[in-house]
Amino acid sequence: MANAYQRGEDAIRLYIRVTPNAPKDAIAGLWRGADDEERLALRVAAPPDKGRANAAAGRLVAKALGLAKSAVEIVAGEKDRLKTLAIRGDPGEIAARLDALLAAAREKKS
Repeated sequence: MANAYQRGEDAIRLYIRVTPNAPKDAIAGLWRGADDEERLALRVAAPPDKGRANAAAGRLVAKALGLAKSAVEIVAGEKDRLKTLAIRGDPGEIAARLDALLAAAREKKS
């Protein structure tokens, strides 16, 4: 996986890295793993307790993409920093919004 998202049949899969207990919720840029995988880096103020950080990450992505919270769901990595989100809606519109979001994130340091 090199790109931070992938189109699927029923949803777009967005790969993220979440850092909990941050001073505030923010998109921190892009994170690159050892195998050159690319993920959107998020910092959330919520602690990693009882799904609070996961919920905050979902809300942050939904807000950044201008979508309802219900359109974003964690489908992998619920207890890890590396997560996969399923984003439901119009795939073309979501992909265009993600491309813009990722372009802005590339200009930030993660």
